[in-house]
Amino acid sequence: MLELSGQWALQQAGGTVAAPMRLPGDAISALMDAGHLPDPYAGLNEYDCRWVGESDWVLSRSFTHDGSASALEISELDCVAEIWLNGRQVLAADNQHRRYRADVSAALVAGENHIEIRFASNARVAAERAAAQPWPVPFSKDNNPIAHGNMLRKVHCDFGWDWGIALAPFGVYGDIRLVPLEQVALRDVLVVQHHSAGRVVLEISLLLNQPASNVACSASICGQAAQASAQNGRAELQITIENPTLWWPAGAGNAVLHALDIQVGDTTASRRIGLRDLRLITKADAAGTGFKFNINGRDIFAKGANWIPADALPSRIEPAAVRAQLQSARDANMNMIRVWGGGRYERDWFYDLCDELGLMVWQDFMFACHLYPADPAFLAGIDAEVRDVVARISHHACLALWCGDNEVIGALTWYEEARKNRDRYLVAYDRLNRTIETALRETLPSAAWWPSSPSAGVMDFSDGWHDDGAGDMHFWSVWHEGKDFEHYRTVRPRFASEFGFQAFPSLEVIRQFALGDDMNVNTPVMESHQKNAGGNTRIAETMLRYFRYPAGFENFVYLSQLQQALAIKTAVEYWRCQMPHCMGTLFWQLNDVWPCVSWSSLNYGGAWKLLHYFAKLFYAPVAVHAVPKGVVIQLIAVNDTAADMALEVQGFTADMAGATRPKGQQSAVIAAGQTGVMLEIPLAQIPTGAILAFTWKANGQTGGDIFSPVPFKRLALQNPQLGLAFTARGDMVEITLTAAALALFVTLECPAPGRFSQNGFALFPGHPATITFTPENGDAATAARQITSRNLWASSHEA
Repeated sequence: MLELSGQWALQQAGGTVAAPMRLPGDAISALMDAGHLPDPYAGLNEYDCRWVGESDWVLSRSFTHDGSASALEISELDCVAEIWLNGRQVLAADNQHRRYRADVSAALVAGENHIEIRFASNARVAAERAAAQPWPVPFSKDNNPIAHGNMLRKVHCDFGWDWGIALAPFGVYGDIRLVPLEQVALRDVLVVQHHSAGRVVLEISLLLNQPASNVACSASICGQAAQASAQNGRAELQITIENPTLWWPAGAGNAVLHALDIQVGDTTASRRIGLRDLRLITKADAAGTGFKFNINGRDIFAKGANWIPADALPSRIEPAAVRAQLQSARDANMNMIRVWGGGRYERDWFYDLCDELGLMVWQDFMFACHLYPADPAFLAGIDAEVRDVVARISHHACLALWCGDNEVIGALTWYEEARKNRDRYLVAYDRLNRTIETALRETLPSAAWWPSSPSAGVMDFSDGWHDDGAGDMHFWSVWHEGKDFEHYRTVRPRFASEFGFQAFPSLEVIRQFALGDDMNVNTPVMESHQKNAGGNTRIAETMLRYFRYPAGFENFVYLSQLQQALAIKTAVEYWRCQMPHCMGTLFWQLNDVWPCVSWSSLNYGGAWKLLHYFAKLFYAPVAVHAVPKGVVIQLIAVNDTAADMALEVQGFTADMAGATRPKGQQSAVIAAGQTGVMLEIPLAQIPTGAILAFTWKANGQTGGDIFSPVPFKRLALQNPQLGLAFTARGDMVEITLTAAALALFVTLECPAPGRFSQNGFALFPGHPATITFTPENGDAATAARQITSRNLWASSHEA
């Protein structure tokens, strides 16, 4: 095998711009490294970089080879490209999501060889293909400032999104190599699991890299082995494992993985397999049709967020950074992420990480918010794409669901062309959706399939955005329609797979793209890093609804994160309390592709926003949530664990000085996987200007929270006169906080990368809190000198 990754030369076709470029990598990053482009993430530089995607480019290099018969293997080739070897075209490609293998024997020579990858402008080709369609195929202009991204099988958000930069990058992000043409090796593994009491039977399909026959194959796992002879590039084996050690999602048990060792002819390979019985259950009931995941016989409430690509520039996507973000999801008590359909099918190591961390994956196919062509050539490419992707990643324990698309059914109502001729565009959609489903089921008949998100179910083409009786739901009325947070309590989803509220990134992230004069919500730089039309205005309007106007830009950033956290907290807590009617919440979104204003709970770079700190609490396996119902506030306990849990709850009222008065105490046993009302406190018993506070304990765990019956702007907050004392202990800082009056949403900040043990909390006088900060670099002494605090009173009093 000859690796062709490494140093190449990039040249603008018909132009003078040239630069060295390393593969795997993208051209935007290479041109920036060579000094031809500014950092596209800083200031307004994005617009000075878009010319790159409007040009054709050539990547080239030379290599030495013995001239033997060989195949070229390449993956993540982005996107419309021809590969030429010694002046002969050996491959034409137009799908970033596929892997390609081409016999290049006739073009190879013994000695020095020259290879070129000729990239056509993605933007130009997309426009040409759109013009060639027999009727208009609309794309989301709100999301794609670079037009017609629906014409290409490329990461859609490369053309922009309402949280993403628009650069239309290109390059090679996966493997590129020459392999002996006749060498038979493993390409993919399909595993179907049949579970019964104390036993699992594995049906293992070994897919080879070519249609070879009579090749000896074997596999072993957990001390059991099987052999078979491959026929036409495929070997079928069966292994039975008694008393298997099972894989469980995070919070439900250990994510145990077993080595599946494979031999194909003279070559060996290995995969890590989790043994689990994971099913999507959609059964009719009195309320409509349920939607839940059952793992190893146990219903699991899905808690998590949506995942978008880890970076807008593929060269910057690193396993270590992605691992840290997925670990943050796990640390916030999440057990599922949804790989959203406008991004990419992730690399193998991404799913390895999810396997390890016990994060179930809802996997969209890569279609989102646009309408799509339905001609035979386009659909044939989709068929090949789906078969390739499913064969590559479906053996992973984390894969819980395959979903046909994101919001494409809803998109049928968004475009004038589709509204005027729904039949035409509905038939086109059905052809696409059936192509995806057929390819999935023919590759993996046991796959859990869901046609679209949101959807009320198979063969239901209605708009499911506001249907809370069946299937999954995207609920965007609070953000896009400007409804108040309490509006989340007007619906009871069976499964909420998208809902969100925006916030500004943290100050240390803003300083990466903005200078001092840019630190204003309405500056061109700040507005350019807000890609949702009217987003900054909506953030400001919401502040006026709930808070007193902030003193200065830094407090505006703080309040934006606070209200985002409160919005999602309101939704999740209410919907968790509807269990088992509702069996999952995946908020939008976990991560960012660049530093910007968005719906993410993690800053670009992975640091936690306030929402993520709140998520750690509202997704806790055992928790008590305050939910208003008529004239009372219910304190409802939630128990996600597999064991019954004895809880004790105490309720109080608290005035702004921090004085509390007891309002009830109750103990109860909450059954495994159930909820229960612990206390009901009449609103009339909460004095004007006071709030409700409560504490709970269960099996050594403790917690507590507050609930204000009025917007926080109406509370006569007092200066809490926060006191902070710092102690460096090893590689962490210990912060002890005290308050002279009730301090709401105390938030600690540090410009150094790291994580606080808790943030955004209420602090009562006479009840000091001890918080730790763990800096990534381990320099606790330096970090201690940089930590500052904010609180709700100070946000409107400090410039």
